[in-house]
Amino acid sequence: MSWRAWSAFAALGIIWGLPYFFIKLAVQELSPFVVAWGRITLAALILLPIAWHRGALRSLGSHKAAILAFATAEFVVPFVVISIGERWIDSSVTGILIAAVPLTITLISRFFGVHERLSALRLLGLAVGLLGVVALLGLGTISTPLQWAGVGCMLLATVGYAIGPLIIQRHLGELDSIGPIAASLLVASLLLLVPAALTFPRSIPSALALSSIAVLGVVCTATAMLLMFYLVSHAGASRASVITYINPIVATLLGMLILHERLGVGGIIAFVLILFGSWLATRDSPREPESSAAAST
Repeated sequence: MSWRAWSAFAALGIIWGLPYFFIKLAVQELSPFVVAWGRITLAALILLPIAWHRGALRSLGSHKAAILAFATAEFVVPFVVISIGERWIDSSVTGILIAAVPLTITLISRFFGVHERLSALRLLGLAVGLLGVVALLGLGTISTPLQWAGVGCMLLATVGYAIGPLIIQRHLGELDSIGPIAASLLVASLLLLVPAALTFPRSIPSALALSSIAVLGVVCTATAMLLMFYLVSHAGASRASVITYINPIVATLLGMLILHERLGVGGIIAFVLILFGSWLATRDSPREPESSAAAST
């Protein structure tokens, strides 16, 4: 990757380690639907005028289905279920579970027409990473029924986050990135409008809750999505998703230092196994013969 791609990689890794902390703060006062709708709508209000000025919305007519699918997979489902799940599990555990996104992409990419050869090393990475998920869930970190429900929410979010980059790579990668991002955010905002309105708070939230929504919308959504589209276009879906190597580190540090969360032995073991497995699963495969590569195009 170029130095620009590496810079985007580092910035996005840090930025996407922040949401779990700010979501944890926001859901103390606001419903999960309001949290998700607020950050999505704020990001849409920022990006839509920019996309319109650049003319990036004109070429989206033939990509309506992909934009609807991306909005649902990348925004609506993950943002809502993460906000729900963080009522029951720590933000650091959330970050570790979301680190399984590269593993999930590797598993489901063929269903989206993205064919990357699964070498023995990558299969080993999948096994190690899945073992890490088992360790996180089976070594005492998760125990109560509500915590298990929170884990289910995070696994659903992981599938959504895995599908999103594959949709970009397959259907949207050649477009000016800000157009599909802005349009998808608008669609997601409309889809969540009614649930958010029905659960809107009766009193004005605190400054802490409102500022958390602001950070989630401006930094963790609008800025982050621009960086993700850039990375997927230049490095591919699997390698772009390796930002999840950094995400759980940031999420864990914030949770432990500020929210006083305890990760425990199971969490530490899972943390190492998931990240190491993701690294193995997304390593470059040896180059195939040129004839084979040509045949697959």
